[in-house]
Amino acid sequence: MSRQIVSTAGAPKAIGPYSQAISASAGRLLFCSGQIPLDPASGEMVGAGDVRAQTEQVLENLGAVLTAGGASFGSVVKTTIFLLDLQDFGAVNEIYARYFPENPPARATVQAAGLPRGALVEIEATAMVES
Repeated sequence: MSRQIVSTAGAPKAIGPYSQAISASAGRLLFCSGQIPLDPASGEMVGAGDVRAQTEQVLENLGAVLTAGGASFGSVVKTTIFLLDLQDFGAVNEIYARYFPENPPARATVQAAGLPRGALVEIEATAMVES
């Protein structure tokens, strides 16, 4: 089994000892680290206090990582959404549904006591690499 680091300037650099994504299982699975709402160019948080704006940025960052790893939103098989407040579930779902309009992946959503850099939302994904 091979293991390959995936990295793109289209998403924020890792802010700790982790990779943006790892391609594994002979290059067929892509494990994407959780993305938070950082602007990849400036490294600054987007949408302070606005969970909708933050979710949009998180999914844009995740999309860049998926593309860099040879995948897309359509090939995602599992996501985990971390929310600072589960009261934001409906708003996040609204944005999330636009990125997964048909046959959405399996998903878990959990409330976290805190997220990196004070983010309101973080999303990680596992996808199948497209041939």
